Amino acid sequence: MEKNHTVAITAGKNNLNEHRQIHRQIHIGEKPYSCDSCRKSFTSKSSLNRHRQIHAGDKPYSCDLCGKSFTENSSISKHRQIHTGEKPYSCDQCGKSFTWKNNLKRHQRIHTGEKPHSCDYCGKGFSSKRSLNRHRQIHTGEKPYNCDLCGKSFIWKNNLKEHRRIHTGEKPYSCDHCGKSFTWRSYLNQHRRSHTGEKPYSCDLCGKTFRSLNEHRRLHTEQPYSCDYCRKSYTTKKSLNKHRQIHTGEIPYSCDLCGKSFIWKNSLTEHRQIHTGEKPYSCDHCGKSFTWRNYLNRHRRIHTGE
Repeated sequence: MEKNHTVAITAGKNNLNEHRQIHRQIHIGEKPYSCDSCRKSFTSKSSLNRHRQIHAGDKPYSCDLCGKSFTENSSISKHRQIHTGEKPYSCDQCGKSFTWKNNLKRHQRIHTGEKPHSCDYCGKGFSSKRSLNRHRQIHTGEKPYNCDLCGKSFIWKNNLKEHRRIHTGEKPYSCDHCGKSFTWRSYLNQHRRSHTGEKPYSCDLCGKTFRSLNEHRRLHTEQPYSCDYCRKSYTTKKSLNKHRQIHTGEIPYSCDLCGKSFIWKNSLTEHRQIHTGEKPYSCDHCGKSFTWRNYLNRHRRIHTGE
């Protein structure tokens, strides 16, 4: 009995020494255990063994709610919170809650301004390692996400997802004022300002305000697109193409109700409102509605005295 007790004490001391050794390696940065598949290094042998399961495809731990499998048991506990809606980690600054502790830690950097991850090319700081890795691709020129329909490549996955909508015709962003749909959220935000009359962007050269400033700035700096009929120049290719229709006599947009044709799609859209009786432009002072925006703008002057 005494011998067994001595063995147990010796085993306990060995385990304690092993944990001390592993802990010391955290401070000195030593990672003596290397994966023979990808050469990634680890502080402890148990961490290496867990990592090896990634290469082996071994996922012995399954979620009893959806059947998804995981390499580690601890991953299941985190995953289950998606099903339960549990968010045990709360920000003490704004009260926002998170499922995982790491997400809370990243979020808190918004409040502290901490950016611990720096780009070794330009020195720019980032709050998360993921943001840094995405930024690095700007310097390396790496574009790992390819469109399987046209072959165009993108730095970020989100950009590829948005690009695919050009091929699919998907328009997931709808205006809550008039129901018009858009491919990209930025286009929806810009469109909404046509209803509100908001013009948040001011030109620092002429002081004029706009819903979107990019195209206007080119008026002051450049007009790279020239008409080969009259040499008139435009800031965008779209504007040039619309202008060319004046020379060619092309009137591609026809009303399916009365047959009237228009050079521009916007003109057809506004014309259709005569038939439908739609009045999407409302005065925020008195609520009166108008078929066309320019009628609303003229009406507003009654209230402003402009």
